Amino acid sequence: MFSPVPRQPDHAAIERRVLTFWQKHNCFAKLVQRNRGGPKFRFLDGPITANGPMGVHHAWGRTYKDLFQRYKAMQGFDQRWQNGFDCQGLWVEVEVEKELGFRCKKDIEQYGIDRFVEKCKERVVKYARVQTAQSVLIGQWMDWENSYYTMSEENNYSIWYFLKRCHERGLIYEGIDVMPWCARCGTAVSEMEIATEGYRELTHKAVFLRFPILTDSGERTQNAEYLLVWTTTPWTLTANTACAVHPELTYVRARCSSTQNPKSKTRDSQVYILAKDLLKVLGPDAEVLEELKGSQLVGLKYAGPYDELAPQAGIVHRVVPWDEVSAAEGTGIVHIAPGCGKEDFLLGKQHGLAIVAPLEEDGTFRPEFGWLAGRGSAEAALAIFEDLARKGVLVRVEDYTHRYPVCWRCGQELVFRLVDEWFIRMDADSELSSSGRSLREEIMESARQVRWIPEFGLERELDWLRNMSDWCISKKRYWGLALPIYKCECGWFDVIGSREELKERAVSGWERFDGHTPHRPWIDEVKIACGRCGRPVTRTKDVGNPWLDAGIVPFSTTHYLTDRNYWKEWFPFDFITESFPGQFRNWFYAILAMSTVLEHQAPFRTVLGYATMKAEDGREMHKSWGNAIEVEEAVEKMGADVMRWVFLAHNPVQNLLFGYHGAREVERKLLTFWNVYSFFVTYANIDNWNPRTIEPPNHGTLSLLDRWILSRLNSLVRFARERLDDYDPSPFTRQVEEFFEELSTWYVRRSRRRFWKSASDQDKNAAYHTLYVCLETITRVLAPAMPFLAEDIYQNLVRSHNTAAPESVHLCEYPKPDSTFIDPELEHEVELVRAAVSLGRSAREQARLKVRQPLSSCIIRLLSPEDQTIYLRHADAIKEELNVRDVLFTESGAQFPDGFVSAEQAGMAVGVNTRLTRELENEGLARELVHKIQGMRKQAGFEVTDRIRLYCIASPRLTEAVNDYRDYISRETLALTISNASPPDPDIASETTVNGEAVRLALKRIKNEQT
Repeated sequence: MFSPVPRQPDHAAIERRVLTFWQKHNCFAKLVQRNRGGPKFRFLDGPITANGPMGVHHAWGRTYKDLFQRYKAMQGFDQRWQNGFDCQGLWVEVEVEKELGFRCKKDIEQYGIDRFVEKCKERVVKYARVQTAQSVLIGQWMDWENSYYTMSEENNYSIWYFLKRCHERGLIYEGIDVMPWCARCGTAVSEMEIATEGYRELTHKAVFLRFPILTDSGERTQNAEYLLVWTTTPWTLTANTACAVHPELTYVRARCSSTQNPKSKTRDSQVYILAKDLLKVLGPDAEVLEELKGSQLVGLKYAGPYDELAPQAGIVHRVVPWDEVSAAEGTGIVHIAPGCGKEDFLLGKQHGLAIVAPLEEDGTFRPEFGWLAGRGSAEAALAIFEDLARKGVLVRVEDYTHRYPVCWRCGQELVFRLVDEWFIRMDADSELSSSGRSLREEIMESARQVRWIPEFGLERELDWLRNMSDWCISKKRYWGLALPIYKCECGWFDVIGSREELKERAVSGWERFDGHTPHRPWIDEVKIACGRCGRPVTRTKDVGNPWLDAGIVPFSTTHYLTDRNYWKEWFPFDFITESFPGQFRNWFYAILAMSTVLEHQAPFRTVLGYATMKAEDGREMHKSWGNAIEVEEAVEKMGADVMRWVFLAHNPVQNLLFGYHGAREVERKLLTFWNVYSFFVTYANIDNWNPRTIEPPNHGTLSLLDRWILSRLNSLVRFARERLDDYDPSPFTRQVEEFFEELSTWYVRRSRRRFWKSASDQDKNAAYHTLYVCLETITRVLAPAMPFLAEDIYQNLVRSHNTAAPESVHLCEYPKPDSTFIDPELEHEVELVRAAVSLGRSAREQARLKVRQPLSSCIIRLLSPEDQTIYLRHADAIKEELNVRDVLFTESGAQFPDGFVSAEQAGMAVGVNTRLTRELENEGLARELVHKIQGMRKQAGFEVTDRIRLYCIASPRLTEAVNDYRDYISRETLALTISNASPPDPDIASETTVNGEAVRLALKRIKNEQT
């Protein structure tokens, strides 16, 4: 006996039951042991940040990972099954700061760097456990006890080795640059981080300013003319050293008599210089005095807005050319502050401009900036406006909305600040390069070795590589990779490549560091001797960019430095997958760059990228908005299998709008399959059918319907393997869903009577065997995608009757197609017949004729004469499906006779005869009555084998139909008697109508001994 199947699957209960089973029977360990020594599938897990519970967007990627690892495991592939946790970096630091109530970096130093670092480690360990539990909940199999942590010594020292190799190629340098800076976190934000998720739509105050033009000797003229300048960052005016114009743009000298000076009651009537296309900013009364090219303005001197500040002393402000100036907004004259903007800094280097750096690490003005000292850049804005207005520099203030960078971790608006950081050079032409090309070019070549899914991934990666600046690898923080860079006051610096090298070169502090992990503050105790002057040198205090941590894992996790043979077994990796929008700039880039330096090749062969998850309404998911869904909630409400199917069915190129509406659609499709499973179990138990004791039918005894569904099954298996081999799960899910529909609405429905008591033993056994094969095979097909449901069904269908079968469905072999069963012609025939039936049903709907109302005939318009042979071979199916007594044919283009209603699609047409005889009407009434009775049986909870006594007191018209079709009604409803008397004590009764005819129905279940 099979265990009874409820009418609907309780996914949460199934998943809890299966998790207990897997754990009790050590199924994962047995799988790993079975496949050891087999062909290798080299999968590399991109590390998840162990900094909080997972969201459902994490589950999307984990589903892809688990799908392909399970699929390969069912084919016997040996794997490493290693999960990864990203541990170091600002993301963890900020959360620990929140826990401790810290507001700035000084709080950390007062608390103690050592204690703070230990708190960061504790948080990582805590959330690694949480994320592991959540991953288990969604069905992911990994060797959780062997997870890698990027804070490990092996990971950190592997990065040291990489940096040493970069240094040997002359790629490491300390540079002064203007970088995005988070004042709260006190660190630079790399180009990789800001490009990924570091922008918001914000509104700031933009200002129009007038800078007086000076004579060659630096004096103001009596009738001063002004450069009209525009900026959205007023605090940077304190660092202004130049203005830029486009040399080819047309500019004008224009007199304005309508612009109001904010501090004056008189009308302003001065001459302004600005781009001709932006003259409208002066208002309708502006008078153009002269047109001139931007090149004619180059070299003009002007009075700066803050010449009185000490850092501005001696600076000559002048106009410089810049091709990036646009006439799309502002005034066409751009304020340049080389110490406050990246592009400004580069332009300043090109033209030898003075550099003024106004901000401290905490985002406040330096002491030498007088009345602004100690004020934050944002809070000083109002005071700056008032000061500029008082001095007659301010023309107008307006709101300006634009995309502005924010700290991706704490959310604070970034400033651009002049900093000294460590970089990896992208464009150095080093003699030590094996290829003679720059590192940028080498990484691009590595990227071309990879198969990118989707295909546009390659061009997106190459575009990033073409345009990215040098890789900033340093952060002025605490919890992270200790950059092994030692710089002496004399200018010499070196990079240490290993723990052993550090010990060998240490001149002091080793004993205080020994026994600790290579983190701050312990690593800072060690000093080495300067290679030039011999003085003791301390390590730079900076920690590393966290993408170094994740980028090295193709090497650290395979013991590149300690067991090169093991590394060669597993490198390069066959497959990786992560969310594409961010990782082509981050992890994909980092592992490509680091592998290129170390091995001159890509570390992976294929990458599957997927888009962004949003809420069902299209908005971003945020806890504060109430539309974020926790993993545990999704698993409990929709089930892990349903959630996984939602992910796998989605086209990964497109953003996924995730929610419970989409889950309900998946549940509906799964219920189709579940109902077939329930049907099989119900009737197999009635007949005591056992797959182990019944001889399988030979191919010759199978019906046309059996052969068709077995062909469709094996075609599905072939397609499934093709798509999963190609890392393309979405078409796979669609084909599975189509098979569910075919199995239910065509095979089972057309075979239903073959499972009844009256069917012949041979035909019944063929039907049972065929359906069992379909269910057992599809269970294995589904196993990598829906591991819980597949396991639950497998245990009931297979293990319950065969203890010699593999203990778990995941220990089974993934199905292989049997070509002897694949019959493309038969599949085409049934497809053609089903299309005709679908059109016939559409015709019935147009005529408002229920399917249960028999019709005398239908006519099929033939597309080709050969099709008639196909339709005749399947004529019985067409008659039953359309409930017609005869199937007729007509040539292509022929019209249907009067009384026929037709439906047509793609040249195919089917018409149904709508004329009803008294006999047809009576049969229709009988069929509708049976439908009512079947509904009452289900409502009363009768078993499918329960016999009944039927009491039917009906109108004369309906009574006539009952008398004409008494045998049919008895057979369909299992009624031993049909009486028109009042029932004595029914189990269920109802007063209703059948096609408008009144009837009172009552059912009495008959106990077995009474039959």
